[in-house]
Amino acid sequence: MSFSYHRGVAPMLWVLFALATVEAAVAHLLVALWSPGAALLLSLLSLSAMVWLVLFIRSLSRCPVLLGEGVLSWRCGRLRRVDVPLAQVAGIRDAWDGALVKARDTFNGALIAYPNMVVELRAPVRLGRREIRRLAHRLDAPEDFAAALAERLRGA
Repeated sequence: MSFSYHRGVAPMLWVLFALATVEAAVAHLLVALWSPGAALLLSLLSLSAMVWLVLFIRSLSRCPVLLGEGVLSWRCGRLRRVDVPLAQVAGIRDAWDGALVKARDTFNGALIAYPNMVVELRAPVRLGRREIRRLAHRLDAPEDFAAALAERLRGA
């Protein structure tokens, strides 16, 4: 089963893209007054960063959170992914605060949006050098995910 999150996360990233575009235009104009060569180099770097951001935002709809047989794949576009065996999932938290979402042991797939779903793990999973104890995200249909996860956990 797949659960999308692009409708909750992508709009804020598009706003970030728009702000970055305005900022880049102003900064490049000012740099061009000082050095046209430096402005060209800065423009190439900014353009590549903006292309990457657009590709990343578009990947949000292509890389949903997956609830498979025995595994939960918590994804954040093509940027990051954590695969957790369902046996390690304790359940969904009823309440959380900003400190919990920002904690180093929380994998926040919502990026700049505030999550509407936090999954607690029984045992931590490794993500690089971090140990992840919680998964947070802003899912488009959190009730559907909660029901599907509860059903899978009852069956596991």
